[in-house]
Amino acid sequence: MSAPTPATPHATPLAAPSAPTFVRQSHDHDGDLAVFLIGMRVNQTWRPDLWLPVFGAMPGMLTELYAAKAAAARGEGPDLGFLDGRSLLGAGGPTLVQHWRSVDDIYAYANDPDHEHRPAMRAFYARSRRATRAVGIWHETFAVPAGGHESLYVAMPPTGLGKAFGVTSDVRRRRHARLARAS
Repeated sequence: MSAPTPATPHATPLAAPSAPTFVRQSHDHDGDLAVFLIGMRVNQTWRPDLWLPVFGAMPGMLTELYAAKAAAARGEGPDLGFLDGRSLLGAGGPTLVQHWRSVDDIYAYANDPDHEHRPAMRAFYARSRRATRAVGIWHETFAVPAGGHESLYVAMPPTGLGKAFGVTSDVRRRRHARLARAS
């Protein structure tokens, strides 16, 4: 007599991961905005004492900006104008792409001694005087007028301007940037 074979449990098929639906969307904002790019490049890898503090300063600033944004949304603090950001890593080093309500908001944040940026900037310049080539930083600021921006997202969660402003399925008037032209 042979031993009974144990019952094989029926395998439950794994559910397919939920993929974004194929829907065309655009960001839901028609007004002015500002785009701020900031990055760094390590020029002397053997000087982490000079470049690591620069790299380490950005997470504190981002934490502060997102916390202020959340507090403003709850009505518990001032709106600094920061909308959203994204970190990128490339061969030239890390880059942050940030969306802001206005260029004035960027400068107000950057120059306010009560926020993270100004002390970090002052510390960077103090360290840079001792070893000017160990790390490089750069930033670019763009004031984008109403009608000078567009976006299209297909099968994507909200990102970039869509994450900053929310998305809409009305993509007809947002297919191409209506760039302002001088008369």
